[in-house]
Amino acid sequence: MSQRTTFFNPIAASSADPWVFKHTDGCYYFMSTRSKGLELTQSSTLTGLAEGRKKLIWSPEPGGSYSYNLWAPEIHHLDNKWYIYYTANDGGGDESRRICVLENEQSDPMEGEWVWKGALQTPVPGLDGTVMRLRNELYFLYAGYGHFPEYGSAVYIMRMSDPWTLAGEHRLLTAPTLSWEKQGGMAINEGPVILQRNGRIFLVYSASTTWSEDYALGMLTMSEASDPMEPLSWEKSMLPVFCKSVENGIYATGHNSFTRSPDNREDWIVYHALPAAGADVALRATRIQKFGWKPDGTPDFGVPYSDTHALTVPSGE
Repeated sequence: MSQRTTFFNPIAASSADPWVFKHTDGCYYFMSTRSKGLELTQSSTLTGLAEGRKKLIWSPEPGGSYSYNLWAPEIHHLDNKWYIYYTANDGGGDESRRICVLENEQSDPMEGEWVWKGALQTPVPGLDGTVMRLRNELYFLYAGYGHFPEYGSAVYIMRMSDPWTLAGEHRLLTAPTLSWEKQGGMAINEGPVILQRNGRIFLVYSASTTWSEDYALGMLTMSEASDPMEPLSWEKSMLPVFCKSVENGIYATGHNSFTRSPDNREDWIVYHALPAAGADVALRATRIQKFGWKPDGTPDFGVPYSDTHALTVPSGE
C-alpha cells in the first residue's frame, strides 16, 4: 500500500501513446512509444509507473523492413500467452507502415523470449493496432491510410483467426468527417481502444494531428449483442468526449488506454497531453485520472486536470 494519498500529473515524462494493462497477477504493465525499441515496465501501482521495473524487450534488426519508427506498442494477454502489437516501418513514408506482433509464452512477460510472429497483412498501410475479444472471437482494429488526399487515416476492423493472423473482410468504422477531427493540417482518426461496460462497447479513438493542441478523443458506441463488423452497429458521437482544457493548461489530449484501480473499484483513463499550445511533441507526457459514468451508461471522462491539481491516488493503492 502506498503512503501517499494524493499525486500530481503527469506521472511519466516523455511518454507518448501510453498503454497500461492490469493483469491478474496484480501488476500494471506499461508501454509507450520509444521509437528505436520496445520497453516494458512492470509496476505494483498506477501512480508509480515511471519508477517501475523496466526491461528493453525488443530491439529490431538493423536496416530491416520493420526496424524504424516503432510506435504505440500495446501488450495484451490472449489465450494464456502475451502479445505485443506495435507499429513500425522501413524508415521511409507512411506507405511502408505496418503493425507487427510479438509473442511470449511465459506467465511473467518480464521473463522469457519475445518471438517475432510477423507483420499483420492489413489491406492498407496503417498504425495503432489493438485487439478486442467479443463472444470468444478476436477482432483487430487499427488506423489505416489509403484515402489520400481526403484524409490521413481512418479506423478499420477485421476478424482474427489467431492473435497474429487476420481473416475476412476489412471494414471502415470511422473516418474524420467532422471539423474537430481535422485540426493541425490533416484529417485523422487513429489510436482505437476498446472499453466494454454496461452491455455496450465503446470504441474510443484519437482525432486530428497529435501535434495539434486540438488532438482529442472521439467515441463510437455499440450494443454488446451487435455485430462489430457491421458499420451500422456503431453510433458515432458528434462531439469529442475528451479534449484540451485551456483553463487547466492541458492540450492535445489523446492516444489513450483504460485500466482500473488496484482494487478494481475505479475506472481510470491513461492518456498523453502537451503542457502548452504548440509545444514540441517530445514533451508529450503520460497522465492518468479517474472517470465516471453518466446516467445513460456512457463514460464521463470529464476534463483534464492541471499539473497543480492534487488527485486522490487510485483506490486500493
